[in-house]
Amino acid sequence: MGNRVGVVASGQAEFGIRSEVDVREIAAESFVEAIGSEGNLDRGDIEFASVGSHGAGVYFEECLPAPLICEYLGLNPIGAQRVEAACATGMSAVHVIYALIKSGYIDVGMALGVEKMTEVPTLDMVDFIGRPGSYLWEFESFGPTFPGYYGIYATAHMDRFGTTEEDYARVAVKNHKYGSMNDKAFLDKEIDVETALNSDMIAYPHRLYFCCPINDGSACVVMASEDKARELSEDPVWIGGLGSGTSSVNLSNRGSFVGIESAQVAARQAYDMAGIGPEDIDVSCLHDSFTSAEIMAYEDVGFCEKGGGKELIREGQTYVGGDYPVNLCGGLKAKGHPIGATGVSMIHELNKQLKGEVKSSRQASIDNGYALAHNVGGTGHYAYVTVLER
Repeated sequence: MGNRVGVVASGQAEFGIRSEVDVREIAAESFVEAIGSEGNLDRGDIEFASVGSHGAGVYFEECLPAPLICEYLGLNPIGAQRVEAACATGMSAVHVIYALIKSGYIDVGMALGVEKMTEVPTLDMVDFIGRPGSYLWEFESFGPTFPGYYGIYATAHMDRFGTTEEDYARVAVKNHKYGSMNDKAFLDKEIDVETALNSDMIAYPHRLYFCCPINDGSACVVMASEDKARELSEDPVWIGGLGSGTSSVNLSNRGSFVGIESAQVAARQAYDMAGIGPEDIDVSCLHDSFTSAEIMAYEDVGFCEKGGGKELIREGQTYVGGDYPVNLCGGLKAKGHPIGATGVSMIHELNKQLKGEVKSSRQASIDNGYALAHNVGGTGHYAYVTVLER
């Protein structure tokens, strides 16, 4: 009897401003795609649902998305729970299902991430998103927005390592390029460096095109124990390693602003569990809520030494054909960042990449059979890293 946990099916709704559907309906889009992707899989196989949503009851009207969605998808009376870990909510849902299967509690489980973020005015959403830090010390006293929080990191990186605004613009150009090739991406137009550099300033050095959009979406992953995975799928992708970490809620307690310590911890755990190193990764999805965050992530997951991230984007090493192809789906920057869905959509994208099932123009070369997903909540308050393998 095997002891691995496999991804047997996955799906994703189109990300964007989806005012024509409610939270149940947009969740169903990714679920139906996932169930339909494997002929041997039936909704009756699913024993437990982990539903990720950061803003239920605030961003959209429903407070109890897990039972609501299970009922709509015809999954009742299986067990379910809602999970929340800020922008890493989706990956947290994936890790919950992994643990339930690995423990023997269930054989088949579903992680579904969903968010409706366009039902409230943009300025209200900026307010809500700015609160997940130290509320009384930071938000109430000084009123920073999330672009401002990450701006502290971006300017520290520029000061210490010579990273430039052009480097952050180059990340935007790359991710818009691949978003234009992804039918499920929200922002599907290519841009150039000048367009990014001339866009409106949001919070220095972050300009409009350096920031991910506010949008709606869902993603679904069905996972199973090794024996069950081989029964349900002819070609499962395995979860080879997991890692997670946390950092101080209050930024004034952090020792450095040129990297995310919780993500560095999570990456080391995931590599150790998988028995591999960064050099083995064929393709990755890294948390690029801001383009500066993607450059820090190159360094935090070990694709280069601290301070070397700017060289990877300048040399094109994170494009298809480079040493470390990153965010070939468009990333949070262009595919979109419906908070609860983002981490699950990373697993969906990498499941397809490892199977060679994405468009050839954005398909990485799968030589070693490993992919990495890096999902950060808050400014590193939570971090999850997952290694997938063929």
